[in-house]
Amino acid sequence: MPVVVTFDLDAELHDLEDIDEIEGTMSSQMQEDKLMHSVLEGDKKTIEDGKLIQDAVNRGLGGFTPDLMFKNLVQNYSVAKQLYGERILRLATGYDPNYLEKNLRIPEFRKELRAALGRNIEHLKDAGFLDSNENISEKGIALATLVMYTEELDRIEPRGVQGERVHKKRAAYGESGEVRGWKSGDSFRDFSLRSTLHTALRRGHATVEVNDLRSRPRISRGSISIIYGLDASGSMRGDKLEVAKKSGIALAYKAVQKKDKVGLIVFGGEVRDTVEPTNDFRELLRNIAKVKASRETDFVGTIERAIQSFPRSSTTKHLVLLTDALPTVGKEPEQRTLQAVSEARSAGITVSVIGIQLDKEGKKLAEEMARLGEGRLYLAKQLDEVDKLVLQDYAAMDAQ
Repeated sequence: MPVVVTFDLDAELHDLEDIDEIEGTMSSQMQEDKLMHSVLEGDKKTIEDGKLIQDAVNRGLGGFTPDLMFKNLVQNYSVAKQLYGERILRLATGYDPNYLEKNLRIPEFRKELRAALGRNIEHLKDAGFLDSNENISEKGIALATLVMYTEELDRIEPRGVQGERVHKKRAAYGESGEVRGWKSGDSFRDFSLRSTLHTALRRGHATVEVNDLRSRPRISRGSISIIYGLDASGSMRGDKLEVAKKSGIALAYKAVQKKDKVGLIVFGGEVRDTVEPTNDFRELLRNIAKVKASRETDFVGTIERAIQSFPRSSTTKHLVLLTDALPTVGKEPEQRTLQAVSEARSAGITVSVIGIQLDKEGKKLAEEMARLGEGRLYLAKQLDEVDKLVLQDYAAMDAQ
């Protein structure tokens, strides 16, 4: 029996929903979905694998070679501890670092340690987090990204960044603002008939008088393009780089929520990676997660690249630089840095600095940069307050 399908042409559509555009291949999307499911379900082993990989990236390690790790641990534990850090040692070996140090001279323990390193690194290969050459794979980076993202989200969601930015400028489109008296130059589309009639009746006027006219001008939410300048010089290696990355994730998450655009510039001895201001949160996540530390610090190149990367539109443009040291690239790097900040300000860009444990000279330069850039200076003495300061700087843009 045939099936007859009918359509009601007079029907109205209700509860329309936006369809999110999914970028990338279907296979990579499914892979990330599975990893995210494991992370959200609290799969301890998967989460530990993600932390291990992210720590390796933060310390400039491209992968894990069990024989090399074993050799480093046995030959000089102090140097190995400095190279890998306590968390990598704990997760890669399965032993507490203090226990490792006390027992490394025992032959039987060395034998078990070598076997444990082999098992744990082979697991990472079997899971696809390391490739056949024991280098960190794209899947490994994806897992580390998701773990870092969920950890930071757990931190910032209870705090939040409250409020909706509203610029008190008239706009042809947008939400209606407060009702006020009609002013010369108001648009007819802002004329409020209801409020005008109500005012005339309340005043007992038989006809509408000029003073009764009411307007409800539309107001627009200010648009911000912000670039996060992340210092990935050698002094940032390890925990500092981790908190810098998580702070970038926090900024991207909050700004994209408010439909602002966020860009990224990673700098060390030179500008290495750039993401122009975007609403693509996934792209920002990927680029933040894969940042590795280098050697020197180049503020000038970063500021010059930021000037080129900001859109030419009349949006608010803001550069926030996160660093723990003075610039070291080129001749007279400090003077050239201040000149670059002045050029950025002339291009309509404000500049803030978030200093991590700066020394006296570093603080002095940062103060001058913030002054010339008409931005703000935040000094972080503890690493766990860096993301809060980054979000504070973003929230302060409301006052500009």
